[in-house]
Amino acid sequence: MASAEPRSSIYSSQAAFPGSSALTWLFLYRLVLVALLVAVFSFPTDTPLLAGAGEAAQARLILAAQAALILLSGLLIPARWPGREQQIEIAVFLDILVYTLLMHISGGVGTGLGLLPAIAVIAGAILMEGKLSLLFASVATLAVITQQLYAELTSTAQGGTYTQAGLLGLTYFAVALLAHVLTTRLRETERLAARRKVDIADLSKLNEYIIQSLNTGVLAIDGERKLLLLNNAARRLLGRPYAEPGDPLFRLAPALGTWFARELRGGNRDQDLIRLDDREVLPSLHLLGKDRANGALVYLRDNREMLRQAQEMKLASLGRLTASIAHNIRNPLSSVTHATQLLAESERLDDEDRHLLDILRRNALRIDEIVTSVLELSRRHSPDVCPLDLRDWLAEFCGEYRDNHPEIASRLRLSAGDGPLPVAADPRHLTQILSNLCDNAFMHGSRDGGPPLVTLEARRDGATDTVTLELSDDGPGIPEQHMREVFEPFFTTSGSGTGLGLYTSRELAEANAIRLEYIGGKPTGARFRLSFGG
Repeated sequence: MASAEPRSSIYSSQAAFPGSSALTWLFLYRLVLVALLVAVFSFPTDTPLLAGAGEAAQARLILAAQAALILLSGLLIPARWPGREQQIEIAVFLDILVYTLLMHISGGVGTGLGLLPAIAVIAGAILMEGKLSLLFASVATLAVITQQLYAELTSTAQGGTYTQAGLLGLTYFAVALLAHVLTTRLRETERLAARRKVDIADLSKLNEYIIQSLNTGVLAIDGERKLLLLNNAARRLLGRPYAEPGDPLFRLAPALGTWFARELRGGNRDQDLIRLDDREVLPSLHLLGKDRANGALVYLRDNREMLRQAQEMKLASLGRLTASIAHNIRNPLSSVTHATQLLAESERLDDEDRHLLDILRRNALRIDEIVTSVLELSRRHSPDVCPLDLRDWLAEFCGEYRDNHPEIASRLRLSAGDGPLPVAADPRHLTQILSNLCDNAFMHGSRDGGPPLVTLEARRDGATDTVTLELSDDGPGIPEQHMREVFEPFFTTSGSGTGLGLYTSRELAEANAIRLEYIGGKPTGARFRLSFGG
């Protein structure tokens, strides 16, 4: 948005006539007028229109001198000396003097040449923006009256009277005042136009900023189906980061072109998805006017993003619901668990009853785990990010994890190199992320009944100057049909899991500006990567 300083400079530059341009137009106007006057005083040769042969020669001499001075003023315009206002004042006063002399030579105020000083007064009033307009009129009036007085004193044959001279003076003042009023209004109009121009420019920048900041893709197309406008989200969804206005949209995205044609015919169903690049997109259309040639707006919404938002809303609602009824669930659940433990101590139970008690105890514990996981998800705190040396922090984490899981301590390996690996993250969140990933690997990565080998490998990417941490196992890996669902909430292939471990890990990673992704095994097993911001 434009600041206050640029606004004032724009107003001042727009309110005033550009100096060199105004002087150039004044120079050209004066030169053309001198040429016309020379022609009037030269043709026909034997009897010029406005004077006799002798007077015409004098007039041509005066006009020649004026033409020389005008040419000299033209040379001074690029030099900007004297100043702009001084050049205008000199030109106006000189023109008044020359036109008065021509009027005197031609026969006085009755010849009609008395209107020439009025042109000079108008030009001066406009170029000076109303300043000195009355002075110019006063000088012109004084010159005409002086000329009439001189003609009376010298008994020169003149065709005018003092009354005509006075009327010419009134004419000069009238045109000066009129030029002053018009110039003032013109200046105000220009200032208003300048303010509106800045406001429109600011509003345009604001609209562009808002449109570019939207997560929804916005495309504006004309009647020929060429791009008029598109935002960054549209470029991302189209998979065309370098698309620009003027490009044929549907050559860039044929699937969108097919959908658009069907939509105009009314052949699409509600909520029809199309595939652009590697994304499923929900498009919608808004015609700009009744005529198709007026163009249209196309909105693109990432279906995956909408599903994610819906899931977040669902989980938020579920978290609030679970938090409100947690005690109502846990109190009877604790009673059931306690009663199960007491019943298991009875000596009169046979094997079948003990089997039923085991089923009851396992399911009660699973319900308690689900309630605990959802409560932790809904009570998640904002990250307290601080600088960490990932190499040293991983050594502490692995040591603590081995102490808590002694039966698999030897199956957890760490590779972090020798140099420091500085990152920024919340240690509590990072501990929960890696604990979930390690628990998931040991639970699902077992092969032939034995625990898998889980490896944590941290390194710095020299090309992008980012730190990455990869967790891999040598188990069977994740089936291809489940790869797109591993981070979905409540998705699990285990009968005892809650399905919230990986989802919670990804949410915590995103809160810490860490990218968590599944990249597959090498050549078997599962591999997850954490990419820390550079």
